[in-house]
Amino acid sequence: MPHLMIHSIGPGVTVQDLGRPGWTAQGLSTGGAADRRAILEAAAILDTPIQAGLEMMGFGGVFSVDRDTRIALTGAQMQASIDGAPVPQNTAVLLRARQKLTIGGAKQGVYGYLSFAGGIATPQIMGSRAAHLTAAIGGLLQAGATLPLGKDTTPLAPPVRLTPDDRCAGGTVRVMPGPQTGYFDAQTPARFTKTQFTRSPRGNRQGVRLDYDGDGFTLSGGLNITSDLIVPGDIQMTGDGVPYVLLAECQTIGGYPRIGTVLPADLPIVAQSAPGTKLRFVFVTVQEADTTATSDKATLAALRAQVTPIIRDPHDIADLLSYQLISGVTAGNEL
Repeated sequence: MPHLMIHSIGPGVTVQDLGRPGWTAQGLSTGGAADRRAILEAAAILDTPIQAGLEMMGFGGVFSVDRDTRIALTGAQMQASIDGAPVPQNTAVLLRARQKLTIGGAKQGVYGYLSFAGGIATPQIMGSRAAHLTAAIGGLLQAGATLPLGKDTTPLAPPVRLTPDDRCAGGTVRVMPGPQTGYFDAQTPARFTKTQFTRSPRGNRQGVRLDYDGDGFTLSGGLNITSDLIVPGDIQMTGDGVPYVLLAECQTIGGYPRIGTVLPADLPIVAQSAPGTKLRFVFVTVQEADTTATSDKATLAALRAQVTPIIRDPHDIADLLSYQLISGVTAGNEL
């Protein structure tokens, strides 16, 4: 079995896949990748099923493998190189045994993903390999650790790339109304959509705080809310009216009022907003929100259709002789 060796590592690196759906009633949120789309992009680029990879929050590390395997970097734009040669983002790249893959800090975005063609093959817990830090399932990876990998069955597959949507620069985020939106007076949601927010330094995989200028977004009359089900994307207002957008490892029950819920399709924009990034919100109807809902299977199929081959200059292909350039044998005297 191939293995990944961790020579050095950043402070927020975990194994992540799409998490553990179906456990909410037992008090466990789905968890999984903060940017789910990045996991699907890697599967499309590497032409594999949806698999676990490394989620790197802000900084990566130095890694190597003991068997040739293809890799892909998705999500946040991170500085990366293999033995000093730059590694392009959103591209299938061959990492040879004993080469050093160095991944530095994020240039744009927060969560970068390192995926392997064979996937990370750590044991599953409750149907997933994802670390869920708030539930003490798995944990942060440490230097010196070794992780098992699945085998890459086609390490010499032609290189391909995928042009991802831009979700690391903030911008406008769509919000659908929820069961508590109507508890706010009519002026509050309107003011909310006119406000420019800044992603606060306070945030983690549970959620992020939004800073802004002006009065808080509080309920009129100090109405008390009974604790009920909450999900990633919910925008909770704390007692002083400061909004927090909940992310993958949010709790399952909460009592803070929620002005609305970020659409799943736009939640990666919030997750990938680095501190200081500007965000604005716009309300859409439930019917409009429904038109954006797609399954992971459908999303992956659409991403696969967008993958394109890379045409390389033979002069720049260091491993050119490893490819089978001629098929078949001839005597050399055919007409």
